[in-house]
Amino acid sequence: MNTLSYGLLGMLARKPCTGYELTKMLKLFWQAKHSQIYPLLAMLEQEKLVTCELIGQTGKPDKKLYTITEDGAAALRIWIDDAPAGESIERDEFLLKVYAIGLVEPAIALRLFQERTAALLERLQRVEAELEIMQADPTIVKDSTSKQFGRYLLYRRKVGLLREELSWIEWATPLINVNVEV
Repeated sequence: MNTLSYGLLGMLARKPCTGYELTKMLKLFWQAKHSQIYPLLAMLEQEKLVTCELIGQTGKPDKKLYTITEDGAAALRIWIDDAPAGESIERDEFLLKVYAIGLVEPAIALRLFQERTAALLERLQRVEAELEIMQADPTIVKDSTSKQFGRYLLYRRKVGLLREELSWIEWATPLINVNVEV
């Protein structure tokens, strides 16, 4: 199994989800498309690591709700315990553009940073709202055996990363004007 398969199992260990919900939840720490997730869910179901329940909907195709099995939870525990986490791979188009930013006019560079700031602030607001909900429940924050504890830790980390990037942009933006023409 690949890392994304284990990630899906990890999210399903918290609660049953549809493929759509899993795709949305993954955005916190992993970029994956529906075209990646649904075949993996089918494979996990075939290997009896998850079960799937069809939920009828009026005027829409049936929804598939996936639930982790005991075998799936056991495989997840082994994976967590067995191997060290691989090196983090960061894929960020914004950073690629920043690397070559000296090739564009300062106004374009500033717009790039302004757009990133707006997107980061929107994400920060959403993540902080979720974090507030979790922090209101002391069992999530103080019980490391809670199914929600890992999610809480990731949201705290994401808030810190978003704030750090906003701080970096605040530092870098004035430098763009300084380097207009050399």
